[in-house]
Amino acid sequence: MKSEARRPFGVGIIGLGMAVAPHMLALRDLEASGRAAVIGGHAPSAARREAFAARWGAKVFAEQAALLAAPGLDLVLVLAPPGAHLPVAQECIAAGKHLIVEKPLELTVARGEALVALAEAAGVRCGVCLQHRFRPASLRLKEAMLAGALGQPLSASASIRWWRDDAYFAQPGRGSMARDGGGVLLTQAIHTLDLLLHLMGPVRDAAGFALTSPLRAIDTEDVVAAALRFENGAIGVLDATSVARPGFAERIEIAGTRSSAVLTAQRLELHGIDGGAPAVFGDDGAGGGGADPMAFDHGPHRALITEMLDAIENGRAPSCSARSALPVQRLIEAVLADAGRRG
Repeated sequence: MKSEARRPFGVGIIGLGMAVAPHMLALRDLEASGRAAVIGGHAPSAARREAFAARWGAKVFAEQAALLAAPGLDLVLVLAPPGAHLPVAQECIAAGKHLIVEKPLELTVARGEALVALAEAAGVRCGVCLQHRFRPASLRLKEAMLAGALGQPLSASASIRWWRDDAYFAQPGRGSMARDGGGVLLTQAIHTLDLLLHLMGPVRDAAGFALTSPLRAIDTEDVVAAALRFENGAIGVLDATSVARPGFAERIEIAGTRSSAVLTAQRLELHGIDGGAPAVFGDDGAGGGGADPMAFDHGPHRALITEMLDAIENGRAPSCSARSALPVQRLIEAVLADAGRRG
């Protein structure tokens, strides 16, 4: 007997700002393969709705409730500013829709925990867009570490030396606590820092320093340094800034008892104990560290959304669940709290 073809998942988007492009490129790929269908998008701004419709040829909804009531809608991508994530998620959950929330999960850990609790209580699948976990080189390094290729981790570092220009901060509220909830850690470095935790496990202790440079009129940090001690006994450092012209590829280095790994954006080097040439995976693709924050491949977004669709289909939590995003926000708050105590 011939099996019935499955219906494409209907996907809607709430929030039509800068972050929408890689999501829409990913969704176009998934539409072409018959896995997803874009139902439409909503933003409070009429200008953003018009720009979205013009660029993508997709339907727009003037009211959020109308999008959530649209026939065939299964999954909502919440791309609104961080402080709107919880109220938007509440409406999505009340409508019985699964969702992927753009990073950070919310402005604070407490609000993020509230969002997670609501979704889990309702049995709604909720993921978070921390797509660096889905880069091929990141997946290869995770696989190597699970196989014990590095041995016991001893030392780990994350370096995010990016640049954001005046045009980036010209957007109203950009770089403010009121709109973004934080600076370089919560807005830029969160991807690499999350990946570091994804690879190394949780951090037990953190000591931090932070400052706001005189380069832009913001009230959040744009230079941070921290020392970290992981629960597995390894120690490490965090170096994060958005003042490093012209912007450099983010970098994670891990040294273990057997070998070392260097992950530079989407390129991985695995160095063995024999001292020979490293095994290299991936390429030197851009990581979004320069003046154009969207200069990166949308493939990891596609992989993340695909994994969420698989999770919905199979009745399980996505690997990049909203709950899995809480540790990185707890670490960010701990680093900044310690930096605040130091003055």
